[in-house]
Amino acid sequence: MKIHKLLSFILLASALIGCEDSKKDKAEWFSFNTAVLKPQFKAGEKATLEIVNNKNKTIDSIIYYLNSKKITKVEGNKKTEFAFTNEKLGYQNLKALVYAENEYVETEYRVELVSNVAPKLLSYTIVNTYPHDIKAYTQGLEFHRDTLYEGTGNGEGSGTRTKGKSSLRKTDYKTGKVHQIVELNDDLFGEGITVLNNKVYQLTWTSLIGFIYDADNLKQLKTFNYSKRIEGWGLCNDGTNLYQTDGTEKIWIMNPETFEMTDYINVYSGNNKIKALNELEWIDGKIYGNVYQKDAIAIIDPKTGAIEGIINLSNLKKKVTQHPDIDVLNGIAYNPRTKTIFVTGKNWDKMFEIRVE
Repeated sequence: MKIHKLLSFILLASALIGCEDSKKDKAEWFSFNTAVLKPQFKAGEKATLEIVNNKNKTIDSIIYYLNSKKITKVEGNKKTEFAFTNEKLGYQNLKALVYAENEYVETEYRVELVSNVAPKLLSYTIVNTYPHDIKAYTQGLEFHRDTLYEGTGNGEGSGTRTKGKSSLRKTDYKTGKVHQIVELNDDLFGEGITVLNNKVYQLTWTSLIGFIYDADNLKQLKTFNYSKRIEGWGLCNDGTNLYQTDGTEKIWIMNPETFEMTDYINVYSGNNKIKALNELEWIDGKIYGNVYQKDAIAIIDPKTGAIEGIINLSNLKKKVTQHPDIDVLNGIAYNPRTKTIFVTGKNWDKMFEIRVE
């Protein structure tokens, strides 16, 4: 009996190995023709799809897919074209399901879709200058009912992220006076904030949790866990969904009730991915975002991730008090009443009200 079982096992193992070898052999039958399919395309550009028949098999038909969605079917091995029209920017997975000699064989190829938009450099004027807490390591800034809400981290200097306490504040933007403050535990580093349905949402940096407060009294209502193991950086909302950055080129779209990350966009300026996106603000259907370590604001199309405009605010840092703990521009708040934007930085003693031309 034992000999019979051993022989059965050997025969099964041999069959499995033969099957794996067969799969490897088939994988070499076909490949995408990279002579006509380049690795990078601009949005709206057409790609030519054709299969290289490496083993001279008789091809009956080919079904092409983009990110698991069927594009088209061709008879034989005819060339076909596909235009990148409604896809979000970033890497795209092409797959061909080739039917040849009574077999279906898959082959794949990855291309990168980049922006076809040339960002415009926008100018601005300073409308007013207001005082700002020089010890506030600004992470999030947002208006709600003419009150300015500010989230801070617990770092008082560039790269320290150790001093003081992270907080959520309600302030008088004209005087800089803090009306109310809630401090986070010492082990939590506060990040971006946004206000939706009279609730303040606040992220933490690496703790994978966020907080929800009543916007009227800053009473903590609940905590939530990130549905993905990502960092928390900036936060904004479009009136329905939350948008969260994680330090990469991604902006995640989050359901504010279930906290599931339902989708994401990749942010591009021309051919380049833009990483380290930080504080966010939703303004007239666009996302305005700080890029960490850059004293500028990028204006992003939330449907595609393409950067459409840049506001260079590097001159503002020269207008604040220079001290050892001063850090980069961070903080964007749109006041719908005045239709102006309020910006500040980490440990800046001033906040600027600007109007973008």
